[in-house]
Amino acid sequence: MSAAPGAPADELELKARVEHPEALRAALAHAGAALEFQGDMIDRRFDRRGALGRRDEVLRLRVFRPAEGSSAAAYGMLGWKGPHSKQDGYRHRAEAEARVADPEAVVTILERLGFTVSLRIERRVEVWRLGDAVLRLETYPAMDVLLEVEGEPSAIERAIAATGLPRERFLPESLPYFVAAYEARTGRAALLAR
Repeated sequence: MSAAPGAPADELELKARVEHPEALRAALAHAGAALEFQGDMIDRRFDRRGALGRRDEVLRLRVFRPAEGSSAAAYGMLGWKGPHSKQDGYRHRAEAEARVADPEAVVTILERLGFTVSLRIERRVEVWRLGDAVLRLETYPAMDVLLEVEGEPSAIERAIAATGLPRERFLPESLPYFVAAYEARTGRAALLAR
């Protein structure tokens, strides 16, 4: 989403459970999607005595570690997300992010400022781009495989059509919704970090 430099951008997204990741990959490749990243994505959410959580805001450090054999270097994204809402059937949040070369230094800074990790999420991801949409296939230690599609509504809808998945599978919900659905369906606890 476009915004003035440094200003929060509007993030619109949908998520879906994926039963057959290989078929999804084939559909994306057939549609001309480009695989931009493959590897681990580790999120640490920070809070200070629950103050951000009470305001429905998120302070997150996301670390991307490329898969073995890649020549790319690991990097981080420090981000803030505002309160969530639903906008025309999409999950919406204001968001500001900055790429950081030394994520562990950022952790030290945040800890020195009194922030602690309130949630850790680890998953293998594939980040695909199709037109102006970003699609992220997420594989967790023990949970359903999810696909997140982000962009402007028209780009999201074109990307969803290219996946071959039914449109009704794509929901304007966050990760806790999918965790609860997994646990209710399987009777097993989800595991989001190793």
